[in-house]
Amino acid sequence: MDARELKSMAAAAALAYVEDGMRLGIGTGSTAEAFVHLLAEKVADGLRIEGVPTSERTARLCVELGVPLRSLDELPELDLVIDGADEVDPDLNLIKGGGGALLREKIVAAAAARMLVIVDESKLVDTLGAFPLPIEVNPFGLVATRHSVEQKAAHLGLTGDLVLRQSNSETFTTDGGHYILDASFGRIPDAEALSNALNAIPGVVEHGLFIHMASMAIAAGPTGARMLRANI
Repeated sequence: MDARELKSMAAAAALAYVEDGMRLGIGTGSTAEAFVHLLAEKVADGLRIEGVPTSERTARLCVELGVPLRSLDELPELDLVIDGADEVDPDLNLIKGGGGALLREKIVAAAAARMLVIVDESKLVDTLGAFPLPIEVNPFGLVATRHSVEQKAAHLGLTGDLVLRQSNSETFTTDGGHYILDASFGRIPDAEALSNALNAIPGVVEHGLFIHMASMAIAAGPTGARMLRANI
């Protein structure tokens, strides 16, 4: 099975957790988009949900496919958010943000009673960090913020390149108007300590470490989709 088929398998399994009348957070990325396509079919068949998208990209797809949307201001408390991830560890801590929507993804996840992550098995890791960690930063003071990130990381024994994300030969800008530094730290033994350190830097708007936020994950592999639950 190729990656697209595995993503569709995980997305299909997630539909079992969507109930009629739900207030649903809808994630961003290729696996989340596979879920939106399947969700739209259920909506067309009569499923009633109100969706809150985590990005402009997801919002456009939902509108195109007829998935009803509300803003998070209109629905500040959600029943469930379904989203993908770039890495998932055994405690269901995550690295997210490869698609550039990590700030809105984290705001929506924090507003939800439960977070269900959908991935293919290649995203499962023993320790986070092989995927470069996205760090969303304010454009003002970029050099100073980068220096602070390097210092905080070094204090935790982490080194590696911090690359300003580019798109079409221009600096990538998030839906919120921020930049992203992709940090290639490699193995991150204490993701919670790094999360706390990054949160203390004023120029860091948010980062892609989602610690103790996901309660369930569906991982799809050649033998099928399996449910994982946090070990905490």
